[in-house]
Amino acid sequence: MNGLINRALQWLVRDSYGEALWRGLVEALALGEAAFEPLMPCEPEVTDRLLSALAGRIGRAPEEILEDLGTYLVSQPRTEAARRLLRFGGVDFVDFLYSLEDLPDRARMAMPDFTLPEIRLHPGAAGLYRIELGTCPQAGLRLGPVLVGLLRAMADDYGALVLLDHRGADSRGEVIEVRLLDAAFADGRAFDLGAGPVAR
Repeated sequence: MNGLINRALQWLVRDSYGEALWRGLVEALALGEAAFEPLMPCEPEVTDRLLSALAGRIGRAPEEILEDLGTYLVSQPRTEAARRLLRFGGVDFVDFLYSLEDLPDRARMAMPDFTLPEIRLHPGAAGLYRIELGTCPQAGLRLGPVLVGLLRAMADDYGALVLLDHRGADSRGEVIEVRLLDAAFADGRAFDLGAGPVAR
């Protein structure tokens, strides 16, 4: 799983900060190519070192970088497959929220070695949703910030206006609150379930 996370971080850094910064990180940490092979085992410590070094280079917290990663996975052409996997969850953002509990199983069907933590959705009143994200010992890091970035990007994708709040983490996992202010705030990005990416 960490090889896949590392590869996604590689894409994020190259596209957002440039090849030179990425090469500098890899050389400073003495990381080999195997650390970025999605299907190869990789120690969580490598991902932790990579995140810490990147945070130091660009002056941002690791949690902020992970949130950027979640947004990146939905919004960039090279990661269109991730967006499609998520858009199969429903025709609008509310449908998508209700499909989150099935996401670990859907991800496992696409990538058998990729284990996402358990996700539980608790709908409340006035458009408030509470998402409980379980722990993921295999990754060695909290994935809540990634989910926050992903949710923000998916709201934009569907044209919904939301407020997101990462409520913290404990030994059982993490809690994210989603307040849906307007499900049809703007035009969403075009999407066709039966075809590839659609230009708009």
